[in-house]
Amino acid sequence: MPKYVMVIDQSRCIGCMACVVACKRENNVPPEQFRTRVLELVDGKFPRLRSEMRAELCNHCDHAPCVTVCPTEASYKAADGTVQIDRSRCVGCKACIAACPYDARYINEEEGYADKCSFCRDRVREGRKPACVATCIGGSRIFGDREDPDSEVSRLLRRNSYRVLKAAAGTEPNVYYINQYPQKLS
Repeated sequence: MPKYVMVIDQSRCIGCMACVVACKRENNVPPEQFRTRVLELVDGKFPRLRSEMRAELCNHCDHAPCVTVCPTEASYKAADGTVQIDRSRCVGCKACIAACPYDARYINEEEGYADKCSFCRDRVREGRKPACVATCIGGSRIFGDREDPDSEVSRLLRRNSYRVLKAAAGTEPNVYYINQYPQKLS
């Protein structure tokens, strides 16, 4: 069984937001909500400023607190390593939203259920890439099976130092960042 992960090469993101638009279009995300976002982070003081673009989304954690707190088991860990939501079981209680350390979930007010990035599960089942990966003009998002040693994600994680967001939370996220900028300007 595959274990799907995403690698984000921060040196390649240009902040065009094509991934955000593709995700919204593919998944019918309401205008005021996001399954993925790109943040521009600025550090330093003028004239020594630096900025970086950081894509954020559900981290499909191995130890997902959103799954643990869900009273109806609508949030669950799928066999392919992704965290999914069974909309038919979701009662919109927002416990999963409060539990997520990545602020990656929201309530779809029109439909009344929690929603988040699914790694475009239907597209992946059809053998296609997630919409954000397929549309990324900089090639900064790479998706694949970490269990396959020949996959691009496995090669990238072997050859590069990487980090995850909020490692101290203990969630063991499955979105990895490579080629990140130094923490501070020197």
